Amino acid sequence: MKCVLLVAGFATRLYPLTLHTPKPLLEVGGKTILDRLIEKLEEIPSLDEVILVSNGKFFSTFIQWASKCTFSKKLTVLNDGALDNEHRLGAVADLEFAVRKKNMIEDTLVLAGDNLFDFSLKAFVDFFYTKGADCITAHRVEDPEQLRRTGVIIVNSESRVLEFEEKPKHPKSNLAVPPIYLYRSDTLPLLKIYLEEGNNPDAPGNFIPWLLRRKEVYAYLFPGKRYDIGTPESLKEVRRVYEPHT
Repeated sequence: MKCVLLVAGFATRLYPLTLHTPKPLLEVGGKTILDRLIEKLEEIPSLDEVILVSNGKFFSTFIQWASKCTFSKKLTVLNDGALDNEHRLGAVADLEFAVRKKNMIEDTLVLAGDNLFDFSLKAFVDFFYTKGADCITAHRVEDPEQLRRTGVIIVNSESRVLEFEEKPKHPKSNLAVPPIYLYRSDTLPLLKIYLEEGNNPDAPGNFIPWLLRRKEVYAYLFPGKRYDIGTPESLKEVRRVYEPHT
């Protein structure tokens, strides 16, 4: 199994903090966001490589970080070439870029580099192997405002995803979907078709409703909290939560 970590954003909403530091390398509770994600990835026995997709501006920063990282599995950093926010490829295009560049033919875990969460990725991988199908994660969110800023799904009693809507004005359920997905190896070539059809290359969730029309997708309902770090307020909140207790 491979993991693609999407770290190519420019995090303009966090300027000036992220003018010279990529968002995944901001510190939360004494560790970078990225180091916390890497700790989570250590739990997966079948994982043998993590591929970071960076933009051109921060590529050397991530190379430097990788050279000091003590991760037990292989780390690869790719440069998607974008030098500013206006020319960014978008998350789906970055994922397809990694698949193409690395000739990936393995089941692939996809993570955004600006999300922190409580649950075990190993438990998610176990769920994926049990279902034998593409899987996404979901958790219950009661705040309608928060639901309007994320992907929202409807599932059946077997956890199969029936509907997925990205940033809905009127959410049909309280099941929010963070950018934590597991795609089967035979799904990876579909990314190229999705992009060739002119579909939205940006938010990673845009690929899911398109995929639902072609394949079965299941949702792993995870326990605990998840933190999306996108604004100064959300960064402040996550730092408060992860503050080391003395």
